[in-house]
Amino acid sequence: MDQNNTRRSRNTSPTIGQLTDKQRILFDDDEYDEVFPTRMPSSARRYHSDARTESGRTRPDVQAMTVVRTTQGTGRRNAIPPRSTATQTNVPAIYPERRTTGPVETENVTPRRSRDLSLRPQHGFNWSRFHWSIYVGLAMLVMLVGWIALSSFATWWQVTQDDWHYGRPRTFQTDYAVGHNDSLANPSHFLALNLNRHVEIVEMPGGDATKAKIYIGPVLIGQGQDLAVVKLSFKDVNGDGKPDMIVSIQDSRFVFINENGSFRPARPGENVQM
Repeated sequence: MDQNNTRRSRNTSPTIGQLTDKQRILFDDDEYDEVFPTRMPSSARRYHSDARTESGRTRPDVQAMTVVRTTQGTGRRNAIPPRSTATQTNVPAIYPERRTTGPVETENVTPRRSRDLSLRPQHGFNWSRFHWSIYVGLAMLVMLVGWIALSSFATWWQVTQDDWHYGRPRTFQTDYAVGHNDSLANPSHFLALNLNRHVEIVEMPGGDATKAKIYIGPVLIGQGQDLAVVKLSFKDVNGDGKPDMIVSIQDSRFVFINENGSFRPARPGENVQM
């Protein structure tokens, strides 16, 4: 009997072509609801969680309540599956940020990380990183440069002073009574020249230029010798009672013996006492 009623109900159910427009729309909605379940409203979601879930120590026990939706007209109920995001356990707990309106107390605030200044990169130049030999080498280099600079300055200053006193070419003049038609009241006049490294001495007996005598001295060899100053001095070096002429060029000495009213260069082996 029941089977006959079931067959009769199946045979009496209208087909899609026999439905009205309103019934067809309701029928279509039911089909899509079964295939694409609708989103559960926020007011219908409920979660049961353990108190330990907020600290992140255990996996939360989250269950979503099954929501039953009843379609209009047909009286069918459709079970909506829970959202996939409802079972996520890797989401950390988020706490609301506290906002204060008054002044912030910083006395008991613990820094998040230590700020050790010794571990921070040093942007300045650190001399302690170098070996002691570096300092010794730098000191020697400074001393060498200072010595070179001081020597250059001393040479320049000496040349400048010689230019002021002796001119160019270097010229030295003096008066001395040597017994060549002269006297203490009217001594002879002497000129010593460094003319292109050649030493020349001019004597004017008694100051008379018409009786001038020229003596050829040594030739100077070396760097800067064209600016060397030639100086004259007079002293009895052989003990004959006559003043002899001594030519001084920097650290060198040349002797001219006073003989027969003129001067001659000293011979090798001749007894001379400076």
